[in-house]
Order: sequence, then C-alpha cells, then structure tokens
Amino acid sequence: MRSSTRNRKQTRKFVRALAAMAILALALTEAGASPFAARASAVQAAPGAALPLVQVAAAADLQFAMPDLVEQFRKKNIAQLQVTYGSSGNFFSQLQNGAPFDVFFSADLEYAKKLDGAGLAEPGTLCEYAVGRLVLWARADSAVDVAKDGWKTLLDPRVERVAVANPEHAPYGKAALAALHGAGIYEQVKNKLVYGENISQTAQFVQSGNAQVGLVALSLAVSPAMKDGRSWEVPAGAYPPIEQGAVVLRSAKDKVSARAFLDFVQSAAGRETLKKYGFSFPASAK
Repeated sequence: MRSSTRNRKQTRKFVRALAAMAILALALTEAGASPFAARASAVQAAPGAALPLVQVAAAADLQFAMPDLVEQFRKKNIAQLQVTYGSSGNFFSQLQNGAPFDVFFSADLEYAKKLDGAGLAEPGTLCEYAVGRLVLWARADSAVDVAKDGWKTLLDPRVERVAVANPEHAPYGKAALAALHGAGIYEQVKNKLVYGENISQTAQFVQSGNAQVGLVALSLAVSPAMKDGRSWEVPAGAYPPIEQGAVVLRSAKDKVSARAFLDFVQSAAGRETLKKYGFSFPASAK
C-alpha cells in the first residue's frame, strides 16, 4: 500500500515537472525565443548530471558538418549524441524494421516524408533542413583539370573511371545520373561509371585513385581531406534539388532531447555551420 502511494506521489511530481517545462518553453517561444532556445531552456541538465544519449542516423554527406554541430550542441549540456553515417536509403530500410535511432537526417527529403507518412516519425518533427550541392572532383595531382573543362573532363581518354553514388539508395547518385543525362553525355560515359555504396565511399574512390574523377557532395569537397583537390560545381539547374529532410523517430527514447537537437540544427547557428560546409537552404528556411 505504501509502495502504491509513493508511486502515485512520484508520478504527480513527474507530471508537474513536465508541465513546468512545457509552460517555460511556451513562455520563451511567445517572448520571441527560437524553438531551440525554448526547448533547450526546458531540458538543460544541471552541471554534473547524467545526460541522456541520443542516437543519430545521418546521411554520409554530413560526415564533416555533423561533428561540428554535435560539438556545439554538446556545450549546451542537454544530451550526448552518438552518430552513425550511411546511405539514406539503407537507413530508411533499417528504420522501417525498427533500427534503434532517435533522429534521422536524410539526404533525401522523401525518405523522411515516408517515415512520417507511415506513422514512424514523431508528429510535427518532419523538416527540410538543407539542400545538397553536387560537384565534379579530382585529386590535386590529377592529369585532368575539372575546374577548367567541366563536363568535357569525363570524355577525356585519360579518365577511365568516374565515381558516382549508387542511385538505388543514395540521393547524390540519382542527382549525378540526372545531371549526366541532362548534359547529354551519359551514353558516352556509362561504361566508365563505378558506384559507391554512399557518397562518402564515392569520394574515397577518387581520393584513393581508383577513379580519376567523381561526382560528389560539395560538403565533402570542402572538407579538410578534399579541399586541396580540383573541383567544378555542377550547375544547380542540371539536376533535381537534393532536398534533405529530418525527423525524430516515434520510438525515440528521449523525444525532448532529440527534438532539441533537431531544433538546434535548424537554428541560426546550425544553418551557419551547414552553410560553411557547402549546404544551401530551402526558401522557407532563409
């Protein structure tokens, strides 16, 4: 009996705490604070307190931008973040089968929309957080000059292999093939194409010399490991926009902390970081 009474008291305290956090978040929002500031103020842990762990599934084009975002968020003392990188399509399949992630950052908005439509995402969390950009990239010691020759580079007989991401599950692969078709050179280069599992592996093919040129994400081309290479940005109108979407999963263990991180990525500081790594933004986010 005493145990039952104690449990009811603990439950009431927990409910009151949640209500207080909600009221504080609402007050901050109405006062003009950003969604991130409102949520962060409500969930920020006391110094020395154990922080919840948020598991993040992130598209491979975020492998340099995301650590920067994570480090900034870590200083807010809200949650620890553990990030796994891979192809958006593979993550989509895994999440449909119950993979234990809390937040999903996809390089293809459609995958995030499908999870939301299937009831697997936390209501109200679906967002388009960035737009990816595509570049033609070669090593600094390459015999060809992609910056000067653009598409003509791929027709050069010295280029035997052109790396692209697998279009079956990598949005950058779909964009690359669309751009090649649009440029009218797909038939001429199709036998040169080698496919990476994701955009990160595609970049590695070119970095290692297994391919002479690659169609990769600008966010990778500007990274420390690749910024000294030669690149040519594919005109944005040459391929469908690489709209990138994110959701908090309905199965997330700590939905409040997961939403706080998603809010941070969409905040002014988050967008500034993404911009630094070559991402642009949908008109609604500008």
